[in-house]
Amino acid sequence: MKNITALRKTIGVFQSYGIPLTGKKKAANFYYDLRMDKIFVDGLIFELEYELKKELEEEKVAHIQTPSELITNLLS
Repeated sequence: MKNITALRKTIGVFQSYGIPLTGKKKAANFYYDLRMDKIFVDGLIFELEYELKKELEEEKVAHIQTPSELITNLLS
């Protein structure tokens, strides 16, 4: 049940950035496919960490390229 609540919060944050998590968009690259700047990706990661009350390691954050990778790292 706790995981479902976290997933709902995650979906809400992605929607606020205009990123749908259905179809091919969940595997789209933040920088090439979604054409996001690094500052916006960092902001998205910060908001997700804040909502879920988790903190990712800097090493992991540097290698995250897609929404699905970000969700996997945050919810694991």
